[in-house]
Amino acid sequence: MKLKITTLAVLTALPFISSQAFAQSPSAAELERKVFGSLFGEYYWSHENKSLSAEWDNVEHGPGIGAELGYRVNETWGVRLEYARQRLDSLTGGSVGNDRFGVDAMYHLTNSNFYIVGGWKHFEGNLSSDALNLGVGYRHFVRNDVALFAEANRYQGINNGSWYDAGIKLGASWIFGAEAAPAPTPAPAPAPAPAAPVQPAKPADSDNDGVIDANDRCPDTAANHQVDPQGCTVFKETMQRVGDVDIEVKFGFDSATVSADQRSEIIQLAAFMKRFPESEVVIEGHASMPGNDDYNMLLSKRRAKSVADILTSEGVESSRITSVGYGETRLRVQGSSAEANAANQRIEAKVTAKVKEPVLR
Repeated sequence: MKLKITTLAVLTALPFISSQAFAQSPSAAELERKVFGSLFGEYYWSHENKSLSAEWDNVEHGPGIGAELGYRVNETWGVRLEYARQRLDSLTGGSVGNDRFGVDAMYHLTNSNFYIVGGWKHFEGNLSSDALNLGVGYRHFVRNDVALFAEANRYQGINNGSWYDAGIKLGASWIFGAEAAPAPTPAPAPAPAPAAPVQPAKPADSDNDGVIDANDRCPDTAANHQVDPQGCTVFKETMQRVGDVDIEVKFGFDSATVSADQRSEIIQLAAFMKRFPESEVVIEGHASMPGNDDYNMLLSKRRAKSVADILTSEGVESSRITSVGYGETRLRVQGSSAEANAANQRIEAKVTAKVKEPVLR
């Protein structure tokens, strides 16, 4: 449940970064075959298998800092070495220090500041382990030799049990030896032409968006974007589904009361929704086949409302929560066996969030 919510947070954050995807960056000639160094801060989430394991010191999540040294091989590919020092919270109290070493390959998307990264990592600390990582990042160039970047990664353990972690990095990169491409040799001046009547100069529109440069506050708008009177991209906001979350809540016979030891996952969902105030959730109650159909429908609605009431009590506005019961109309497993009943007596949460996208011409 915890890493599912972390994944939702990453997916929610990326569309807002994408609004800057067409920012101006140095040309391929300026970046090709350049060494770069980076410093970054990060926040790291451990898999629940670690938080429940004394061998892993019950680690959960926490911040870290690190450095990178890389080489841009060509316009598309690059490699880098990474070191990070982490300080992760522990369920037993206090914190646990970890060192991470690794190497990555970087694939830069054509005509974009986005890149894909993947590689191998070694963790040294509470328990030595190795992992493969895959992520996506975005760089915004402040000038030819300085860039800010944001990056999200997923880590899949390849030893010491089954685990998969996640992390988000924010940092700055310095490109050593970046130079502008040499200016082309000017063509010979043409022979003087016969004098012609002077025509008023047409106002310049460098990015061909229909707004003259004198009034254009966003001079590098993409050609396929709709723009406002100031020449800036017009965005639309829509609520889109970003994930389903199974909440494992067990009820007593003929009861819709959530016991104290069943509340933790509901409270984690409430914490996620408070961090992202534009998210909304539909709580679905389901029942198994035994019993009267109408009664099972009513019971599933009461159970969904019990979960919704806990979210409200944790500070989530009721306007962002919808509860609905489906009774036995959406069985996960057919039949009336004990296994089928356990699978069908469930609560599901469907989370949506606001996504910001450019309007295309």
